[in-house]
Amino acid sequence: MSMMRYQIIRYIGSNETVWRVLSFPIHERHPTVVHLSVHLENGQRAYFTRENAQAVASEPPRTTLTAFFQLCKQDPFASTLLYPEVPRYYICDSGRKVFFRRKRGTPVFGSDVVASEALGRVYTVHPNNSEYFLLRMLLHTIKGPNSYAMLKTVDGRVCNTFREACQKLGLLEDDGHWTKTMSEAMLTSSPDQIRNLFAIILTTCNPSNPRFLWDKFRESMSEDFLARVRRNNVTYDIQFSSEIFNNVFSILESKCMSICSKTLSQLGLQSPERNLDITNNADLLREKNFNTAELGRFVESNKPLLTYDQRKAYDYIMECINNEKGVSFS
Repeated sequence: MSMMRYQIIRYIGSNETVWRVLSFPIHERHPTVVHLSVHLENGQRAYFTRENAQAVASEPPRTTLTAFFQLCKQDPFASTLLYPEVPRYYICDSGRKVFFRRKRGTPVFGSDVVASEALGRVYTVHPNNSEYFLLRMLLHTIKGPNSYAMLKTVDGRVCNTFREACQKLGLLEDDGHWTKTMSEAMLTSSPDQIRNLFAIILTTCNPSNPRFLWDKFRESMSEDFLARVRRNNVTYDIQFSSEIFNNVFSILESKCMSICSKTLSQLGLQSPERNLDITNNADLLREKNFNTAELGRFVESNKPLLTYDQRKAYDYIMECINNEKGVSFS
């Protein structure tokens, strides 16, 4: 049987030969694209050895983002730019991570700056990394920030998170459709089913205000816990309490961990307090279910009626309570 050999052969003509012999450029890219890093505060990638670990920890490496913050502090023109616009007017020293004004390009009217055709591209971030994603959104919205705190400042107030800043700036979608979804589930679903739905919304739908959804529907998600506590303590008038909601938080966090391996604090809610179960502690339930507002009004209205000795005893007892002093009274 005869065998056939196949060879891949490329023909190079005289024109291409001369082009390569004279070392003319074969290809080019235009315009220049500059990739810009994005990271949370002190979240840049660092490489270190045993010898320089302490030095790297005390002074984290610079990035294009930290260089942008520093540039906005020093250059008035840079404070008018968005982060992706910087490469058009500045060159970044890749070694020292410092921006310098371009020396060649088209003059910008009314300033001593020149512009090139370079484009800035901030690295993409998946929406599941919510704070990274929202930080990237703010960098495309706020001009000339010189710090992370300035990115989170809205109307003169520093927000606690980038999510809160985006909400106040109107950059996030309204949660009206998730509110309708939860409201419909309340009519036909059990508390556990509602919790499952809420966990899915938290982990896969990126609601803009998870705390609002929780505050609005927490009682519907906690009704079975309340019913269980009432069955175990029929002599008390048990109502919804922070401890019952904490138990629901624990269940929700377990569901979220199984879906996306994230805690509630990473999803915009507070993490639950573990080992806080009052369902079988009747004394604690009784203490927790006093109407504190009504008792406060009773104290304020009757305090002026105390005699001298009664007022002296009252003040001493309150002083011990406020200072957390363990004292016995007889």
